[in-house]
Amino acid sequence: MTATSAGSSSCLTAKGLDISLAALQRQDPYINNIVDVASQVALYTYNNRGNEWEKTEVEGTLFIYTRLASPRHGFTIMNRLSMENLTEPITKDLDFQLQHPFLLYRNARCKDKDTPVRAELL
Repeated sequence: MTATSAGSSSCLTAKGLDISLAALQRQDPYINNIVDVASQVALYTYNNRGNEWEKTEVEGTLFIYTRLASPRHGFTIMNRLSMENLTEPITKDLDFQLQHPFLLYRNARCKDKDTPVRAELL
């Protein structure tokens, strides 16, 4: 998957981060701290047959956070296009590569090693 973003946690005030933390905790009560924020990201998946990136229906704010339970870190894209957010635990099975403005990652669910996900940081 790939994501792109134009913004960081400095864009949010302390009150904004508190509201965002409360929203994340409704989804996962073990989240205890927001580490970083990208204000706008768009998620893409790679189509091996077409040899191209395809935009998904996931677009919104990216939150990287810590948790009180295992796995200790994760990230969520709070989707503005639908009620389905994207949440990924950060584990040893998650491969990352930063190619600004893209964050490429591949998780254990990607059966084909050549099928990454791209988050575009807008």
